[in-house]
Amino acid sequence: MTPSPLTRLARLITDTTYDHLPEATRRKATLHLLDTLGAGLAGARSEEAGIALSVLGGEHGEAPVWGTRERLTPRAAALVNGVSSHAYEVDDTGGCDHSGAVVVPAALAAAAVAAAPVSGARLLTAIVLGYDVGRRMLEACGGYEAHNGAGWHSTGTCGPFGAAAAAAHVLGLTTRQTEAAIGLASSGSAGLWAFVHDGAMTKRLHAGRAAESGLLAARMAAAGMTGPSAVLDDVWGGALATYAGKDAQPGALTEELGSNWKIMRSSLKPYASCRGTHSSVDALLAVMADRNLDADDIAAVHVRMSPFLHGMCGGRDTASLAAAQLSLPCALAAVITHGHAGLEAYVDVRGDRVPPYAAIERIELEVDEAMAADEEPVVTVTGTDGRRWSLRVDDPSGSPGNPLTETAVREKFRGLAGRVFPEERVRALEETVLGLAGAGAGDARVLGTFLAL
Repeated sequence: MTPSPLTRLARLITDTTYDHLPEATRRKATLHLLDTLGAGLAGARSEEAGIALSVLGGEHGEAPVWGTRERLTPRAAALVNGVSSHAYEVDDTGGCDHSGAVVVPAALAAAAVAAAPVSGARLLTAIVLGYDVGRRMLEACGGYEAHNGAGWHSTGTCGPFGAAAAAAHVLGLTTRQTEAAIGLASSGSAGLWAFVHDGAMTKRLHAGRAAESGLLAARMAAAGMTGPSAVLDDVWGGALATYAGKDAQPGALTEELGSNWKIMRSSLKPYASCRGTHSSVDALLAVMADRNLDADDIAAVHVRMSPFLHGMCGGRDTASLAAAQLSLPCALAAVITHGHAGLEAYVDVRGDRVPPYAAIERIELEVDEAMAADEEPVVTVTGTDGRRWSLRVDDPSGSPGNPLTETAVREKFRGLAGRVFPEERVRALEETVLGLAGAGAGDARVLGTFLAL
């Protein structure tokens, strides 16, 4: 009999080794790990992370809460670190969607309770597998536009499967146990886009809950709890039938399995705003640089965009950080005001909210019903002298088609981690991560000593 998709995914998770991964995939996993740790350290100062820690701080254990002196149970640490990694919207995208904030906290929390040392190679392999399974679940649900357009937040719904895959590999689960872990992860699969209407903090919570759910699923499976074997089948109550319906693409679960590693299509973000804003930010920055424009030279910025993107990023609410970072008008106003859309354009070094921008009044949005959901916007800049320049950037900075250089990733990490740690500690952590799979690297759990205050 042909193995089921569940069994094939489980075998991928249990059987894949670091040697099976192409060098480019290994390096990308390393950079995504570094990037996520930077995002999580900076986010440790966020209001959301503070709230999560205030609630879970009594659950003392062996897993470090990044950027703090706290050590909590693995479950609690995975949740808090997941929240902090996504808190400032600087974590990666293009996986489940925000795979780094889900997979990395789960993998490191699993390592904290692993019975044996966890090599750097094993940790990186687990991260690759987590990204792979999380993204395959999203594609099987019809892809980003279909699944998220239906109101599901894929970080929360598909993320637990990726987190379970990573944790299962770190813990060395058997194929049968890994099947159970994937099935159990479905019970933690949840998340709605309702936060987009008022900038609620739940978007950040979804990453933490996904990391926690996946880790919990793997640990429960390791202890003997069974999961639904039909979770990926076309049956009543199956994940794809329930979440995707007619949009389901079950073949995506196993297509090019073990050869097309989905982490390779993930993006690293140069800007502290929703990925949907990045093309427009790139376009405005390019026009300003090419025409030598500053804030006083810009009369208006017009953006022609798809209905899908407008629904996600068309808001103008800047009352909360979450709302501001989802807002395309706010991102462009940040560029006009500050010359960039990095984290410092949204929050200061203390984590306090930066005031709204008067320049947001210069941003005009037009919804083009003919534009596809995944089509990038057309940005037109009108100068105070009446001249106009239009540009569309099809491959935004940080995307697979226009990746950040390793130098840029390292500089981003230093800036984020430097909000919490002194330069010497930041450099030591950076070099440890980048050398994680090298000869003599030792137990990857050493990262915990670098991540705690």
